[in-house]
Amino acid sequence: MLRGAATEAQVTHRQRLWLYAVAVLVVAFLILPTLLVIPMSFSDSRYLTFPPPAWSLRWYRAYVSSVEWRDATWISFQAAFWTIMLSTVTGTMAAYGLNGTLSRARSVQIVLVLPIMIPVILIAVGVFIFFAPLRLNNSIPGLVLAHSTLAIPLVVISVTAGLKSFDMRQEMVARSMGASRLRAFITVTMPQIRYSMISGALLAFITSLDEVVISLLVSGGENATLTKRMFLALRDEIDPTIAAISSLLILLSILSLGITQLIQLSRKG
Repeated sequence: MLRGAATEAQVTHRQRLWLYAVAVLVVAFLILPTLLVIPMSFSDSRYLTFPPPAWSLRWYRAYVSSVEWRDATWISFQAAFWTIMLSTVTGTMAAYGLNGTLSRARSVQIVLVLPIMIPVILIAVGVFIFFAPLRLNNSIPGLVLAHSTLAIPLVVISVTAGLKSFDMRQEMVARSMGASRLRAFITVTMPQIRYSMISGALLAFITSLDEVVISLLVSGGENATLTKRMFLALRDEIDPTIAAISSLLILLSILSLGITQLIQLSRKG
């Protein structure tokens, strides 16, 4: 098996063993610290310890029974839902508008994806200052707009990739037969790029749900997100409930990414 060709250049798996080892080390370095949180969430100790001295669902029950944690979770899911709606529609429109344009218009696409290329703290400070006179800080609309700043670029990238494999002449045929541009897009284009739109929506959901830095500045009071309350709880007191919440968020992120990959495979199939 190790002597079999790994690539078309007849490089064997044995010759690539060092590369496989490096890949395993990198993956372990990235994943293991996160996975350590999961067993700690089942600990019966009042402190975060690894390995757990005893196993229990104590901190999951504490999370479910806490009104404060439940309210923060509800705020986070509200923000994530409306972020999906806003970013998916806006990002799809932007990608559609830029599709097939001249190379000079590519600078607009670079501007659209710029928020994921610069430090999040800079975006957070800018959004906070911009929202202050508009009284959007500590509100759901402000939180949705801020999260959409990071989510829209992901939708643009995903939908743009889907449009590259779509033949726009099909939409032109529908328009030549009397359909409006909007009707042609909804009935012809959108069904064929729906997988890209769903992938972008799921990425927007994960981005909004897991975002911390912007939430620290923009959300607060009754509209504090789950990640902000986790950060404050970690700062004031190391509550093992945070490990239980983190484990649930990890599971939710993995499921969302898994669905995204399944969608991509279905589109290729």
